[in-house]
Amino acid sequence: MDYILSTVTWKALVEIAILWWFIYHVLLFFEGTRALQVLRGIIVLLVAFLLFQKFEFTVLGWLITKLFGISVIAILIIFHPEIRRGLARLGQRHLFSSTLREEELDVVLDQSSHAADNLCRYKSGALIVLEKNDSLNAYIENGVTVDAKVSSELIETIFTRNSLLHDGGLIIRNGRVASAGSIFPLSDIQDLNRIYGTRHRAALGLSEETDAVIFVVSEERNDISLVYKGRMYRDLSREELVRKAKQFMTEHEDA
Repeated sequence: MDYILSTVTWKALVEIAILWWFIYHVLLFFEGTRALQVLRGIIVLLVAFLLFQKFEFTVLGWLITKLFGISVIAILIIFHPEIRRGLARLGQRHLFSSTLREEELDVVLDQSSHAADNLCRYKSGALIVLEKNDSLNAYIENGVTVDAKVSSELIETIFTRNSLLHDGGLIIRNGRVASAGSIFPLSDIQDLNRIYGTRHRAALGLSEETDAVIFVVSEERNDISLVYKGRMYRDLSREELVRKAKQFMTEHEDA
């Protein structure tokens, strides 16, 4: 008897742990999207459904049941972009993520920010991407392989106006320049200010699908922006750029 009870208790604990893990990652999946509000609404409907069942409100229970069926189809249609981006992020995870040592990250940020600052002064645009946890293999492959040590001179040379790689993005992986001239998906945000050009839309588009930390140098507006997880931080000084980029690169995914 005691054996049966201990087995049941063990199974219940495992089920609770799996359910907790699933709910937690669903919330992370929808974090920062419009779908999070809808998910909360569905939870409210679920609680209402359970209450209607408990108190045997037959008509209300029937209405809630039908509403759930319709809402599933509506969510798939309305939130197709968010679902696509979330699935893309799941597929881009590294199985074993390699983390830069702090001193290596400091060198990368120092050289990248120095290049961004100089390019800003020269009124030359740039798109510099630092890979974090989500793999950027697809974007590295559509660019030109570089595999070189990160240096401000190299970055500035790549983004020189007459360079053939000037219009694409540069990707830094594991402390090295992995590729240049990479093409990224453009954000489909409709209300994005018209002052932002293709580089800013590409940075936002990539940040909506991955957790990359992105520097954008605008040649028209002559300023530097930092883009991370769909948010843009504008008009940053070099010191602010380095501080925020290091914060984003070192924070845990569940922070």
